[in-house]
Amino acid sequence: MILDSFTPASTAMATVAASEPAGGAEMGQVVIATAGATVVTLVLLWLIRGHRAGRVSLLTDLAAFASRISGLPGWAALPSGIGGGALMIALLGMYWDISLHIDQGRDAGPLANPAHYLILVGLYGVFAAGVLAMALPKDGEKPGPGALRITESWHVPVGGVLMAACGAFALIGFPLDDVWHRLFGQDVTLWGPTHLMLIGGAGMTLVGQAVLLAEGMHHQRAKRAASDDAPEHRGTSSAVTYLRRASLMGGFLIGLSTFQAEFDFGVPQYRAVMQPLLIALAASIALVGARVWIGRGGALAAVAFYFVVRGGVSLLTGPVFGQTTPSVPLYMGEALLVELVAISLIRRPLALGAVSGALIGTVGFAIEYAWSHLAMPLPWRDDIVVEGLVLATAVGVVGGMTGALLALGLRAELPRPRVTRSVMAATLVVVSACVVDGLITSSPENASVTVGLTDARAPGTGSGGKEAAAGRNVDAIVRVTPASLAQDPAWATITAWQGGGLRVEDLEPTGRPGELRSVAPVPVHGEWKALVRIQQGRGVLGSAVYLPKDTAIPAPEVPASAAFTRPLVRDTDILQREVKDDVAPWLWTAAGGTVLALYLAFLSALAWGVGRVGRRAARGGQGAPPSAAAPSDPRASSRTTAAPAPAGA
Repeated sequence: MILDSFTPASTAMATVAASEPAGGAEMGQVVIATAGATVVTLVLLWLIRGHRAGRVSLLTDLAAFASRISGLPGWAALPSGIGGGALMIALLGMYWDISLHIDQGRDAGPLANPAHYLILVGLYGVFAAGVLAMALPKDGEKPGPGALRITESWHVPVGGVLMAACGAFALIGFPLDDVWHRLFGQDVTLWGPTHLMLIGGAGMTLVGQAVLLAEGMHHQRAKRAASDDAPEHRGTSSAVTYLRRASLMGGFLIGLSTFQAEFDFGVPQYRAVMQPLLIALAASIALVGARVWIGRGGALAAVAFYFVVRGGVSLLTGPVFGQTTPSVPLYMGEALLVELVAISLIRRPLALGAVSGALIGTVGFAIEYAWSHLAMPLPWRDDIVVEGLVLATAVGVVGGMTGALLALGLRAELPRPRVTRSVMAATLVVVSACVVDGLITSSPENASVTVGLTDARAPGTGSGGKEAAAGRNVDAIVRVTPASLAQDPAWATITAWQGGGLRVEDLEPTGRPGELRSVAPVPVHGEWKALVRIQQGRGVLGSAVYLPKDTAIPAPEVPASAAFTRPLVRDTDILQREVKDDVAPWLWTAAGGTVLALYLAFLSALAWGVGRVGRRAARGGQGAPPSAAAPSDPRASSRTTAAPAPAGA
């Protein structure tokens, strides 16, 4: 379904999906992809070497042009533009790829899916942008207050290092993903360990880009302070940097919200309480960060960018490309809450973050609850309210404080290291505990469904307005045992996917204990996979209605008989039936632990980078440049800033 392989774009290719490889890509295509990446890297290195030796002026000219537009130094302006454009490409590729896998199933090989070209180009563009930010400064120029020394005459901006690291982290996920599939089979979920590397590396590059922008702004302020001349294009600089900050924080909101993609499409493999948790975490970090860094209206500006870009990607993926259209969480209510709290607490950013996060987890929960019934394929139900409120509020509070710290680092106004470290530690503990709680599931013993299928008289229209597929389509009556599993569940659906589309149809009560019926026909023919899905409490359960024969696993057909009784099991056993069941547990633990260690090192590097730039800028007396200070809060500044601490603390 997700980023685990490369799906053919055409419906015709979907008819052979059952024979597509289920344990890694063909080596011939891996070699071609590797060769292509090597050529592009050699070209990049040639440009960089020529630039630093003074033989090639292309990068110098492009950097100067970008600098004239933005008013930022070239080493910040050009990579920022490239990195932002590259992320747009990668985002479109990611959602298109998810839709293709949901609609079509597995792919024929690494080069068979057009969406993966966009992902690879986008992620490589982010990596290249970071490398260019490191390569552009020369002749002893120190790019920003926290610049790292490579040689005596070569210093590089921290933001460039972070961008390159984020891009590399995401790109490494591709070969590791293939290795993972060879070891364990296809893990058809967004939350597969190597898949999280891909989306996490892409999303977190916004932090690196924000650091690079802050370094460029600090650098320009220092130049203005050392000269009496009015800076050229000062008005353009102010406007462009404001828009750039709004786009960065809106992009950061998009990046954090990509972890919710399974819910956006209506095929989550984890409990429904995970969705409000993830929404609250993304909103609190990104929107509080936007308000503190940008100033009045910053949270609203970030949400506006989010809607334009994320909504545009959904429209391209669905109506334009003809795939399943993902829903879009609202976030507007959360942005308004942050703006309202900031009226009285802007001069106390950590308190602003905590109070905003608490409101996001409660009032924001209520707003998203209502929005889910208007725009989401799986509306929130009363089953998740109590636990959902607790988890969303907990992550909202620590997320809001983390977002405030991020903004304070970019403004060179970090509080004492002890405070910073305490907040970050609390965030890690609380978020980890809440996510683990959300992931814990259980399967009741002796649960089953008795299903009666009736052939639909004619194709009907189902979820998303799509007509039922030509072929056998059925209506279903489902009797659940024990009947309590069907009483007010978080969701109860009959879902069909990977046969040329996605159908998520509600199962509604008939009035008899434990009995449900489908509201629209679903396809049970060809390469479609159909199952009953019920989430009740900690049970995320499924039972196959129809599964085609799959020779690559191998797995036999599960026929859609007119009547049958089958057990209710963990629905991942059906959704991820490509996963190998004969792998030693220690191997999976070791592989998962390795990915976790890489992730922790990656996140630690980001925190170090923000801290280094923030502390060094404050120590050097550069402070937050006027364009970074909240325009509506001229008195809000150093009350949160303590005596300078060691850089990177």
